[in-house]
Amino acid sequence: MYELFIAPLTETYFQKALIGGSIVAIVAGVVGCLVVLRRMAFLGDALSHAMIAGVAGGYLVMKMLFDLEAHAPGMLLGSLIAAITTVALISFVARISRVKEDTAIGIMYTGIFALGVVAVSIFRHYIHIDLMHFIMGDILGVADTDLWVSAFVAAGVLTVLILFFRHFQIATFDPVMAASIGLPVLFIDYVLTTCVSLVVVSAVSMVGVILVVGLLITPAATAYLLSDRLDRMMALAALFGVTSVIGGLYLCVWLDSAGGGAIMLFCTLQFLVVLTVAPKYGLLARWLRLRNLIPQQIIEDILTTVLRYDKPTPLSVIRQYVESPKGLKKPLQRMIEDGLLQETAGGYGLTPAGDKEANKVLKAHRLWEAYLETIGTPKEELHPTAHQLEHISDTNTVKYLGEKLGKPQNDQRDQEKQ
Repeated sequence: MYELFIAPLTETYFQKALIGGSIVAIVAGVVGCLVVLRRMAFLGDALSHAMIAGVAGGYLVMKMLFDLEAHAPGMLLGSLIAAITTVALISFVARISRVKEDTAIGIMYTGIFALGVVAVSIFRHYIHIDLMHFIMGDILGVADTDLWVSAFVAAGVLTVLILFFRHFQIATFDPVMAASIGLPVLFIDYVLTTCVSLVVVSAVSMVGVILVVGLLITPAATAYLLSDRLDRMMALAALFGVTSVIGGLYLCVWLDSAGGGAIMLFCTLQFLVVLTVAPKYGLLARWLRLRNLIPQQIIEDILTTVLRYDKPTPLSVIRQYVESPKGLKKPLQRMIEDGLLQETAGGYGLTPAGDKEANKVLKAHRLWEAYLETIGTPKEELHPTAHQLEHISDTNTVKYLGEKLGKPQNDQRDQEKQ
């Protein structure tokens, strides 16, 4: 037990990786909630890839002007400029052309990423950057400078999100209302994009492109399965990000694997577990809902049967006209609970709400029967075919058929007592 859990904590590299990874995970998880809710996940990927051009530019400027190699502040500034330029170009192309924003993101980030790769290859005598390290990261080799940069960026970004939480919340869920009450929606979007850029820029040198995108999206998506409140979702996303870092680092040590890959693997497995067992939006909950679901067709068949019988309807009569593979006890009980039926000594009767729904279905039946007659459907097939189509009774369909046919014909069996 000591060798598995305590011994790694005594190692300096593990401690730095744990601290640095947790800082990145917390701020990335919180910002990632807004990214996920605004469907901006592709933007984080774009910024992280486009940064190679900024890193190369910052490295080249510091080397040629000041003869400094791997100068962190210079590369950080270059990365931030590259990220902001990428966002500006994406916005410009999306606004002035027919190209949609997601397509503009794909064009611009691949173009700027390619520019960075070409710059690194052309100026390889001046720029000493390991592209594989840039993409995959090396969280087990975190430098003190990376820790300080990520800590300052995390503090700044979290401060902005806390101070303007309500503004971000309103602009995310209802931008129209935000604009109507005077909030600068476009400026809020730019602030959020800048926050995402800062998080990505500060984290890539430490954890790499793949891991920073994963920590930005996956913990937030995991929290989204468990909460409908933004503040709670952000707290859960930060928690899932930290547990991903802790679990991934231990997994990395136990399996002697790459740190970034192990963290992302643990993060993904964590998401899959929550996806399975989430009480409201998980796969098991969905399966249980589907298992207990009563088909709308059975409910409507029961309603029209009781309506046509025109008096308390015994269960034996309902069974003659309604087919249900799982029996009628549960549908009838559910309809009573929903206020559509009432149980009497002689059987089942309609409540006012049930009568309204039954007449709606019956009206659709008559319209479909009339329509089928106009297209030459044999008379003996009119009723059974209309019985199948009557469940398509949405407002637009009924309105269209009514305008097309005029006053609907009466269903011949409506006048008969079952």
